[in-house]
Amino acid sequence: MSIAVESFLLDPLQEGTLQHQIRQMVAEGILSGRLRPGERMPSSRKLAAHLGVSRITVTLAYAELVADDFLHSRGRSGYFISETAPRPAAKPRRDEATDDQVEWPRLLGHRPPVGDLNRGKPRDWRAYRYPFIYGQADPTLFDHANWRLCMIQSLGLRDFDRMSDDQFEQDDPGLLEYIARHSLPRRGILARPEEILVTLGAQNALWLAAQLLLNQRRTAVIEEPGYPGLHAILSQSRCRVIPLPVGSQGLVAENLPAALDVLFCTPSHHCPTGATMPIEGREALLRAAETGDFIIVEDDYEFEIVHGRAPLPALKSLDRAGRVIHIGSFSKSLFPGLRLGFMVGPEAFIAEARALRGTVLRHPPGLLQRAAARFLSLGHYDVMLRRLAHSFSARRDVMLAAIRAEGLQIAGARDDGGSSLWMRTPEGVSATALAEVLRDDGVLIELGLPFFMRPDTPDCFYRIAYSSIPSERIPEGITRIANAIRSLQRSDKDWRYL
Repeated sequence: MSIAVESFLLDPLQEGTLQHQIRQMVAEGILSGRLRPGERMPSSRKLAAHLGVSRITVTLAYAELVADDFLHSRGRSGYFISETAPRPAAKPRRDEATDDQVEWPRLLGHRPPVGDLNRGKPRDWRAYRYPFIYGQADPTLFDHANWRLCMIQSLGLRDFDRMSDDQFEQDDPGLLEYIARHSLPRRGILARPEEILVTLGAQNALWLAAQLLLNQRRTAVIEEPGYPGLHAILSQSRCRVIPLPVGSQGLVAENLPAALDVLFCTPSHHCPTGATMPIEGREALLRAAETGDFIIVEDDYEFEIVHGRAPLPALKSLDRAGRVIHIGSFSKSLFPGLRLGFMVGPEAFIAEARALRGTVLRHPPGLLQRAAARFLSLGHYDVMLRRLAHSFSARRDVMLAAIRAEGLQIAGARDDGGSSLWMRTPEGVSATALAEVLRDDGVLIELGLPFFMRPDTPDCFYRIAYSSIPSERIPEGITRIANAIRSLQRSDKDWRYL
């Protein structure tokens, strides 16, 4: 690989001859790791013209670098970074760094909470044989061929302006039309394009809603346990947050506090227990919103993944007072890296959300919107969704059978669909310890503690998903979980005996 001549720039404050400065510049680039062994240096003629020095000055500097084994010459091919050049120095420890003299903790107006939205899931999760982790795509279920074709078509001249132009605050008309005419009616929602905003996934939509609806004087109610990403978002709004425990059918309206401004909930499939709120509960929630004069932000979490029944109507479809902001996403049903979702609400609210989005990121990438619009409108998404639901249903049956056989305890919903199960360890067994033992055995589970706000929550919950693991590996993975639990129970008994 050739190194661009633009990568080199002389420091006007550096002392010494030009020949020494060029030698020092190249040597520092190698020692810092920026210039790597085997890469080709610019020719002496090009570098001299770029730096505004004589060619002989560069030639002499290169000769010194060759003598010091930073470079080596390959005849007419030019100069290359030597394979035996000194290796990059280790990065200085924090207490050794002296160049950063800014007191950032004092100067930052607001610091987001320290947390891991990935919740400890390793980046190399595909290397584990039994990855019971949530939210990742299964390549065997994705329609690669048609998605690739839609991407190629979206790169054509016909769609060039939609892909390349700055659309300011506008969204792809084709994507808006599909959402309005196909996605939302499946949820019982009728909306005009002016009432729909395309977002970078549900996370971005939740942030927009929180920024517009909350401040230091307002109160938000969230589900406990609930989506950890929402905890982080609400902390940035500095609002008062009240976590409300959920039951076997999600939130119960009668348990809401007397005064609140915004309620965040996941009625389709509660995150993370998977519970589905019944129609009666949804209607009671809407009556409470009218009586208590508060807004509901509905995260339509995994509504597509149901087993043996049709999805229940969305909370937004039952709303007659305009108090529900509906949030949907294609990230889980297509693939997480797509980061496309949508927000539906009254036109006045969506106009404000569109303006706020425009100040931060203008609009989601035009190419992704165009390709997604093609993939959806041509019916590929519907076919893939049916395949996804069928596969998840089969995997869920296998997982439930394996759980019954091993005697594991399910803490959440069993038959409400979704792509995961909320579990509980036996008394005395730490879920954190269980996850550590299982990781060494090639099994990944998701800890439950990050889903809670209360600091006194017991370390006994965990989540296992079947979206990223094939059916044939599920029984062995569940057996390994059960064996690890039994091993931890024996260790606990031995410790208490001593």
